[in-house]
Order: sequence, then structure tokens, then C-alpha cells
Amino acid sequence: MRSQWGWFLGVLALLQGCALAPASEQSKILANLMVVTPQQADIRYQLEIAKLNEVLAHDLELDAESKAQLLYRRGSLHDALGLLALARIDFNHALDYDPRLADAYNYLGIHYSQIEEFEFAYEALEAALELDPEHPYAHLNRGVTAYYDGRFDLAVDDFTLFYDRAPEDPYRAIWLYLAEFEVDIEAARTHLAQNRVSHGTEEWGWVLTDLMLGVVKEQDFIDRYATRNLGADETMAERMCETYFYLGKLKQQQGEHATAMVYFRLAMSTNVFMFLEHRFAEVEILRSQQAIEVQRQRSTASTSA
Repeated sequence: MRSQWGWFLGVLALLQGCALAPASEQSKILANLMVVTPQQADIRYQLEIAKLNEVLAHDLELDAESKAQLLYRRGSLHDALGLLALARIDFNHALDYDPRLADAYNYLGIHYSQIEEFEFAYEALEAALELDPEHPYAHLNRGVTAYYDGRFDLAVDDFTLFYDRAPEDPYRAIWLYLAEFEVDIEAARTHLAQNRVSHGTEEWGWVLTDLMLGVVKEQDFIDRYATRNLGADETMAERMCETYFYLGKLKQQQGEHATAMVYFRLAMSTNVFMFLEHRFAEVEILRSQQAIEVQRQRSTASTSA
């Protein structure tokens, strides 16, 4: 992987512009950093959107169900390209033609969670589950909604249901851990360690659990694991999107919110729009900013006293 100088200088500016991070902290991040070129928009998706536009505009014999499916497909392509407003328009139009399209409700739930419109997100995801109780991702996405809404007990319930369906999936274990951490830190760590022992492999995602547990130190994680042994269908931008995001979550848990904010910005910079880690990096930045403000206010109050 070769980093482009223009992109690298842009990231330097991003780090230097993070005024809340002390100079020593910025230097530490720079020393550890692996910067990737952002994911490029897939030309195949763009061509398919053009074809769908043609069909929807000119095929006057389409029935309602077919229109719903085409609009849903175009919405999912817009979503993959990061065109979220266009995606939401398509999903809503798809539901106008087929109100029983659970997948469209699922996507809308994700989008509403990203903009922190949690009540709309719950409504959409519960509609998806009512239409399809075995929907493969609606429990995950409702758990994510509850997590960012601060309803951690509910998040644990949904993440547990999602985890139990495929305990060999490390990302399910990680999100269950993140929610449990907000309820009981030591119990969360114990449970994640148990899941790691019971189901863990050498798969990349399980290395992320080792990072969260402190089994792998941050520098070793970056040097030995983060950029190696990519899967056949995995890009470096995808790998680093996950790396940056979970490093950010780790730094949050350690109270290093300024550093966390930089990592979340880097996760966003990968342009891997479909990844949950990219979707919620901006929300995490806002949460880190809020935590820094709370720390500042406490420090001011302590100094004044």
C-alpha cells in the first residue's frame, strides 16, 4: 500500500487542527499511524444506478412490486456510495409501492440512527422485525440505535440475540461487549474473554477483541496485525476503517477522548460508507467532543475551588 503525499499532508493538517489534543498526544498518534488512500467509488455501482434510472423512467409497464424492488436496489447503491439523502428518498418511495419491504425499513432505521433521530429509527426497525422476525440484521441495528441512544440494557438484549445466532462472528462479540461495558465494565471484559476462548480463531476480527481486552498492546496491534493478511475480498481501506474505529473506542474507554476523536476522523476518511464503523464514526466524534467539554468543565470547577 502506498500513501499519496497529498493525502498524507491532509491527514497531518487534520491532526494539527485538533486543538484539543496536546502536542505530545499528536506526536504519539503520528508515530503509530498507518494512513490509507480512501476507498474509491465503485464504477459498477454508478453504472447500475444509470441503468436503473433508465428502467424506472421509461418502463411504464412495471408493477408496484417491481418498482419497489428497483427503488430499493437503487437506494442500496446510493447508500454504498455515501449518498444517504438520495438513498432515503429511494427507500421511502420503495415503501410507497410495497409497504411490506422489511429491508427498506432496516436501512431507514440505520440512517435515522446515524443522524440521531432515534424515535424514527426504532419505528423503522420495529417495522422491519414485525414484517420479518428473522431479519438477519434488524436486531443488530436496533441494538446500535439503543447503544447510541444511551439505552444500554436494551442494546445488550438486542446484541445478545444477534450474537447468539452466530457466536463465531467476532464483530457480534465486540458490539455486545461495547454495550455491556456501559453497564458493568468488569463483567463485560470477563464475558468478552469467555467468548474469545470459546469461539475465537485467528481471524482478523478476533484480533480486535484482543485489542479491546488488552491482550495485544496498541503498538503491536498496529505493527503486527492491522495491515497484514488481508482477505481475498478485503481492501486496505476497509481494514483500516475498522482499525481506526476500534482504536477510537479503546481510547474512549481509557478516557483519552482527544485521541479517540482523531481515530474516528481517520475512520471517516476511508470512505468505506457501508461499514457500520464508518457510519457511526461521526456520532462518535460528537460524543468525544462532549466528553472533552465535560472534562474541561470539571477541570475549571476544580481549579476554581
